[in-house]
Order: sequence, then C-alpha cells, then structure tokens
Amino acid sequence: MRKTTTALALASSLLATPMALAAAPPAAPTLHPALAGHRTLAGQMRTAKIANLRADLTTRAVRLARKADISAAAERRRAQGRSPAQLRARIHGLEQRLNAPTASPTMQAIAQCESGGNPATDTGNGFYGKYQFTLATWQAVGGSGNPAQAPEAEQDRRAAMLYASAGAGQWPVCGR
Repeated sequence: MRKTTTALALASSLLATPMALAAAPPAAPTLHPALAGHRTLAGQMRTAKIANLRADLTTRAVRLARKADISAAAERRRAQGRSPAQLRARIHGLEQRLNAPTASPTMQAIAQCESGGNPATDTGNGFYGKYQFTLATWQAVGGSGNPAQAPEAEQDRRAAMLYASAGAGQWPVCGR
C-alpha cells in the first residue's frame, strides 16, 4: 500500500469517529471502502503530465501540418488517442517532410521557363501549374484534380518523378 493512501485512510478513520476514539481507540486503522480505489497523488500527477504532454505535442503537430498544407482539423483528428511516442514520431515525419530538399536547380529553371515559377498558373491552354502539366500527365504521376490547385510541394514532387522517369523531354522547350 502506498504511503499516501495509508495516510489518507488513517486521517479519514481518525476524523470520521471522534467520539469513538475518546471511548476506546481502535487497535489498527481500517481502510474505508471509499478510499479503497483512491489514486495516489503520484498517479494523478503522472496522468496530468501525460495529458499536458499530449496537448503540447498535438499543438506542435498541427502547426507543422499547416506548414505542410495539411488541414489542422484532420491533424487534430489523427492525433486523438495517440500516445506521446506516436505523436513524437508523427512530428518527426512532418519535420522531415518540411525539411526535404526543394526542387533541384534544373527543375527550378524548368518551372521558371514554363510558368514563371507560379504554381497556380492556369492560362486555359490545357497546361496547368508550375510545371505546366497536362491533366493526363498529372494523373500518370499520381496526381488528382487540377495541378494548378495542388500545393507547390506536391507539384515539385510530381515533376521530379516525371523528370526521373521520362527526362527533360516532357518539357520540349524549357527542358533543354
């Protein structure tokens, strides 16, 4: 039995029966049923510390997710019920994602030539985004929707995939 629980049981038994103590003190204090399931102060502090840690880690994960163009609400849902270790792993993954190298100088030059480096370019000519993808090419590298509406980091990643698989020939003028 923990010292805290024993002390509480003793104090409770002493305070609960002041008249009975005056008549004849009990041989040994008994544990009242109300205190039988009592959590120790150390346990309560550990639970509070874990809750605070989870809240801090969730806030940090949400902040990083916003930087990575991930919905804050989606990140909060993802964090619910996770242990601090799982939240730390998620934060580490988000940090790696954000610190990943940006587009290579070659890809930056292609983007500058194609769209002036503007990821939202949509001129109505059938080519979209920073690298002027066609919808078919965008879908071929795993994109969905309109490339001009995709985050810039996703456009960079998919253009790098296209360049790695097909070379600069996908940009006949700017890829030289």
